[in-house]
Amino acid sequence: MDLQQRINAFVKLGDFLSQFTNEGIQKKENILHYDLFFDGFKHQIKLAQEHNGWFTKENILFALTGWSNQLTQNTISQWTSKYQFNTENLKTIAIIMAGNIPLVGFHDFLSVLISGQKVLVKQSSNDQHLLPFLAKYLEYVEPEFKSRIKFTEAKLEHFDAVIATGSDNTARYFEYYFKDQPSIIRKNRNSVAVLTGNETESELKALSEDIFRYYGLGCRNVSKLLVPKTYDFDNFFKAMYHWHPIINQAKYANNYDYNKAVYLMSEFKMLENGFLMLKEDKSFASPIATLFYEYYTSEADLKTQLEEKKEQIQCVVSNGILDSEIKFGQTQLPNLWDYADNVDTITFSLKIC
Repeated sequence: MDLQQRINAFVKLGDFLSQFTNEGIQKKENILHYDLFFDGFKHQIKLAQEHNGWFTKENILFALTGWSNQLTQNTISQWTSKYQFNTENLKTIAIIMAGNIPLVGFHDFLSVLISGQKVLVKQSSNDQHLLPFLAKYLEYVEPEFKSRIKFTEAKLEHFDAVIATGSDNTARYFEYYFKDQPSIIRKNRNSVAVLTGNETESELKALSEDIFRYYGLGCRNVSKLLVPKTYDFDNFFKAMYHWHPIINQAKYANNYDYNKAVYLMSEFKMLENGFLMLKEDKSFASPIATLFYEYYTSEADLKTQLEEKKEQIQCVVSNGILDSEIKFGQTQLPNLWDYADNVDTITFSLKIC
């Protein structure tokens, strides 16, 4: 199976996913094998919702829309064009996936298969319904994938390299356990937004998407604000208000109530608007329904701080601060070449040949 065959299969998968978007679920009779897979995947979406209370239909469809938009002929070809692929000596790469947001491990899955390697997937128990079904679709449109995709719930065995994502604690275990294999071990990371006070209402509204999408559970979600000493949070709260229905989600509301009680009993100073709390804190990982914030004194000090803490940061959202910054509202819309932790998984996959 050559590169173009692999690309074509994922393009067809992207077409299939176009039936499940932010606009709703709609069967398209021009989609290859829609008659065999449409109802089944619709059922898997329902099962994913029932299994994990954070996986709402809206958030699942948001994730599927993002992947449908990326899995196009032009985008995949642009992504793969800078690599030299050699598929003569196939290796098996094990992927240990997180389960914090829907299909969070799909990019690793895609990267390994598009590079021509075999994949051995160990899913999180929190996200186990969507990917196996999509893998079946891939195998149906490109039968050569059948020998290259395997899922397991048992101990990982017979693999040549590993990509593992988890917390800082599990990362220490991964680093020890996989010390003899080539590996990518991902730890906790969070995203930050740098505000100056000059942001427009539309920019702050866009930032709300970076904060609240997936209930803030993703590493690309903004969990901390860096603001100048004179920053006025009134405009920020006004721009956040259109997300207020989020408090009607029971799991989110429970976290909000619990964390608010902890802050009040501990006599921590905080700002809040009924569905979001702001707390001054030097940490990056804030609890659900909470944003940490920290003041900066100058742009130079700010850049120094971000450089020193870069191993803890996934994305920086700002306007005109950093060359590598992400625009407001774009953290949950990465391109195929936006690698987690800036580690190129295709290059990693190709090097073990």
